[in-house]
Amino acid sequence: SRYGPKMPLAVDCTAELIRCKVLDSSGRLKSHELILAYGLALVRFVNLITERKQKMVSIPLRQLAREVDIPIWIVDLRHELTHGKLPRLALCRKGCDVVLDWLRKTYWSRQLGNNLCEESEDEDEEQEGVEANAELDDDAWD
Repeated sequence: SRYGPKMPLAVDCTAELIRCKVLDSSGRLKSHELILAYGLALVRFVNLITERKQKMVSIPLRQLAREVDIPIWIVDLRHELTHGKLPRLALCRKGCDVVLDWLRKTYWSRQLGNNLCEESEDEDEEQEGVEANAELDDDAWD
């Protein structure tokens, strides 16, 4: 709350996705309403995260997503939510879980000194992941 309009992107995206999960578990919304809520959070996530890497010349979202290790099917889901027929609720829920996991590994575990990583990975693999995501340091999320 101290950040106000300057909330880091990862924090904002995490909050929106968690809000969707809370609404979903409350049982108060209909399936269609949940699809719209999840859809908005997922579209915003892909747009906000890839926007920082966009250059003067338009780069395809799939390429940008690959560069930051976001699964391509999440970009395809964003495309369907934006331009096509609304997907099933189960797919939106799965997308939310995958994106929250990506945020946990890419942002939150770094903020908390990797204490949130549940997988037992080799140090070499972990170092490769840190190097691959070096561009996503704290100031990139502002």
